[in-house]
Amino acid sequence: MPRRRLPALLSLALFIGAIALAAHGIGSLAGAPASTIAPQAATGEQPWYLVLVNSTHPLPDDFSIQTAKMPGGETVDARIADPLAQMLDACTAAGYHPFVRSGYRTRETQQAILDNRIKDYEAEGLSPERARDAVLDWVALPGTSEHELGLAVDINDENGDAGMYDWLAEHAHEYGFIQRYPPEKSSITGISHEPWHYRYVGEEAATAIYEEGITLEEYPA
Repeated sequence: MPRRRLPALLSLALFIGAIALAAHGIGSLAGAPASTIAPQAATGEQPWYLVLVNSTHPLPDDFSIQTAKMPGGETVDARIADPLAQMLDACTAAGYHPFVRSGYRTRETQQAILDNRIKDYEAEGLSPERARDAVLDWVALPGTSEHELGLAVDINDENGDAGMYDWLAEHAHEYGFIQRYPPEKSSITGISHEPWHYRYVGEEAATAIYEEGITLEEYPA
């Protein structure tokens, strides 16, 4: 083989290698803060129940699911209706009165919630900028809310019994749910502690997350 062809072949090999790396997404994570990189994002396609949704992992605009209606009228992804019902039944048997205050939300509903909360803060005297900043501690931007995913629910007690949250925190993993925004983890999740917000991730992942005291952002798929 003539030596003058070697550089061309070497260049071709490097080009093909670069394409292969890009196809695996290696470059897409470079420079991102460690706390915002989901481990499952680096390992390929994740199961539907482990899809990460947060400020750095938004849902696509064309995302859609099939929903099922829960008692009380709220809807969720149909695939979690049974384990959610089982968890609520067990919570009731423990002496509480749980109900789903909020389940699946459309993009438009999430936007309306955000806008209304901002108006509430503005009515209290905050500037539009400060009102928006305050609201974003609690309300996710449209496209980044787990409620749009259909796998998250806000659960309250009909009698206002705060003890129900302790029960959920201890037992939800048995049904595949996690307390999505635990205390002391807002720097990782980007959301302040919400004892009422639970997310389905499957029993295996939920048990690991519960036992290790971690968040979905920290969980390896």
